[in-house]
Amino acid sequence: MPYMTPEERIRDLVARGDLQGAATEALRWLGPEVLGYLTAMVKSEADAAEVFSQFAEDLWRGLPGFRWESSLRTWAYRLAYHAAARFARDPYRQRGQRFETSMASRIADDVRRTSVLRHDLREQQLAALRAGLDPDERTLLILRLDRGLSWREVAEVLAAQGEAPADEAALRQRFVRIRDKLGKKARQAGLLE
Repeated sequence: MPYMTPEERIRDLVARGDLQGAATEALRWLGPEVLGYLTAMVKSEADAAEVFSQFAEDLWRGLPGFRWESSLRTWAYRLAYHAAARFARDPYRQRGQRFETSMASRIADDVRRTSVLRHDLREQQLAALRAGLDPDERTLLILRLDRGLSWREVAEVLAAQGEAPADEAALRQRFVRIRDKLGKKARQAGLLE
């Protein structure tokens, strides 16, 4: 059998009707990087874990209907972005209610336990500067810089549900403004010369 990329393996599993295997493979492949994104997006590791569980549930339930019009990675980030947005709006999150334990939640817990997040002091200070940005600004930086998504993919992730992708040129201009703002703050904090 020829070499298959993780996305090709997952697509093959879906085509063969092995949705559980496909979802498990997708979570194991994309889970650590999505968890890193969510950790940078929300206020605490506990909140990131909760949002990651919701992301995992969304991926598990949504994979059968995924139409492969974008890459699986882009779609996963879009799910994570929307899970984080729902979490931020959820009035019940203050009560600390956990999601039901399911196969997706168990795999999400496994990915969280096996993912080691390492931060040195400088990274923590830069993360603190990023935390001062609004969620859309942080998402733009994380997806473009940290995850290397193309402008088209970033536009797809940031599109409102059911809406057309955001304007790529406007995103690039916004990115430059955010970069300049962070650079100024980093220089003031002594992180840049």
